[in-house]
Parts: sequence; C-alpha cells; structure tokens
Amino acid sequence: MFVAGFPAGAWGTNCYLVAPAAGEECVIVDPGHEAAQGVEDLIREHRLKPVAVLLTHGHIDHVASVMPVCGATGVPAWIHPEDRYMLADPERGLGRSLGQQLMGSITVGEPDDVRELTDGSVLKLAGMELTVDHAPGHTKGSVTFRTPASKDIPPVFFSGDLLFAGSIGRTDLPGGSSESMMASLARVCLPLDDATVVLSGHGGQTTIGRERATNPYLQQAAGAFGAPTIPRRGM
Repeated sequence: MFVAGFPAGAWGTNCYLVAPAAGEECVIVDPGHEAAQGVEDLIREHRLKPVAVLLTHGHIDHVASVMPVCGATGVPAWIHPEDRYMLADPERGLGRSLGQQLMGSITVGEPDDVRELTDGSVLKLAGMELTVDHAPGHTKGSVTFRTPASKDIPPVFFSGDLLFAGSIGRTDLPGGSSESMMASLARVCLPLDDATVVLSGHGGQTTIGRERATNPYLQQAAGAFGAPTIPRRGM
C-alpha cells in the first residue's frame, strides 16, 4: 500500500492520499484547510488517479478543501450523514463564536456528488478495501477507516480525531460527548491488532500497541468497558 500525506493549513490537519501503489488509483482522506495545492502536487508527483474523497468527520479543518478537490478531480465525497450538514454550514459544528473566528474567507458547500457512510460498510475503492467504523465522540458523525491485515503489510487505521499519539480528540464542541468518545475508543480501537499503524487527523503516526500501552485515554476506555489493556497479536 502507498500512503502519502502532509499537514495542511492553519490547523495542521493531516491529509492522506492512499493507493495500492504509485501510479494507480487513489482515495483522498480529509482534504482540509489549504490542502488543494498539496493534493494536486502529490497526484502529479506520484501519478495518482483520484476516485473518491473520504471524510472522517465534518469539522472545517478536515473538509475546507473538499469543494476545490472534488471539483478539480470530478470525484464524489463520502461523509457520515450525522456530519453532512457541516459541509454547507461548518459554523454549526464549531459553535457560532468559534466558527466566526475560524471561518474567515473559506468557501464552503457540498460537492456535486456526496455519498453517505454507514457503520461497518466496506468501501471497495481504487483496488482497496476500507472498512468504515462509526466512532462518535468528537462529533456525532465521526468515522474511521481501516484496511484489512495481510501477510506482509500491517493494517492501517485512519483514525481522524478519535485517536492521536498519546491523546484523543476534543469533546467540548457541538455534537461532542466524552461518554461516546470512551465507548468509541473501546469499541473501535481496542479490538485492533497491536501492529496496526495509526494515521490520525493531527500529529505523527503511532501504532495501536503503543497507544494501548501508553495512552491514558485508551487505558481509561479499557477499564471503563472491561476490555483488556495487554497487547494482542494476530487478530
């Protein structure tokens, strides 16, 4: 699997381009603030052919470049229905006071082709399979995407703002819930193999094993829901 990414814009939100290999079809995950040029550069550099934009949630720092990216490539955007409203009205997902500070001159709206994600569905795109897990807590419509395990390549987990290296996403914005966040961490993250590579919405990559051993929030979720905190292999 080929993954290229970069932190985009004022919020340093990670945008990823994912393909079976360079020179093939790809999906674009979370084209956020000022990400369009970076996406274009990676497409050209690695000879990629976009087929879809995948959104882990609707906050403006993850979706600000959806319109220009979808417009330039002619591909659909996929988002959970609980967060779809933020494409056209992102201030509602931030609260009006914070939204007015952050929005500035960003142009928002829905691309021509928007498709909705459902929990447990398997997207077959660009010659890959990506399983969708609904993971509310940061927003009501937050989702993650994960690849299956293979013989030689560890699974990859695009966690959005659910799980970071050493931390988790905030829960104090509209639609956020600390209780839902803990439940999502336990249900979505803890069953994953320790070798799973975590590519999150902000910051550097990590693994599930590292977070299981060191992340206090993941350990709290394990304790609250009776899940084991010891490393697991071969799942």
